[in-house]
Amino acid sequence: QVQLVESGGGRVQAGGSLRLSCAASGGAFSNYAMGWFRQAPGKEREFVAAISWSGDSTYYADSVKGRFTISRDNAKNTVYLQMNSLKPEDTAVYYCAVHQFVLQVPTTAGSVGSWGQGTQVTVSS
Repeated sequence: QVQLVESGGGRVQAGGSLRLSCAASGGAFSNYAMGWFRQAPGKEREFVAAISWSGDSTYYADSVKGRFTISRDNAKNTVYLQMNSLKPEDTAVYYCAVHQFVLQVPTTAGSVGSWGQGTQVTVSS
């Protein structure tokens, strides 16, 4: 079972930037596609971005396309989410995730096998 630990959340003004990190342990990191999801108060957990095991393919929700960038460093067992041009509607707890099955890309909450504990991102207007 892969364990995931997120970091890098915080409070920022609209238009600002943050970089989230997710450190993985307990599995062969390079075999796993990785994803980021977020959950705002009173809302369902939603897909944000994902990256293939090799890093060659990336996937984004329409709401973050062009503003967020997902990347990974397999040597450090870490996946990143660079968030630019942040908006108040990006405020949420952000979760790192892996699919239930090796090599599969997690793009729906139902497909996730392991979650991190989450990190809060707050964007003020």
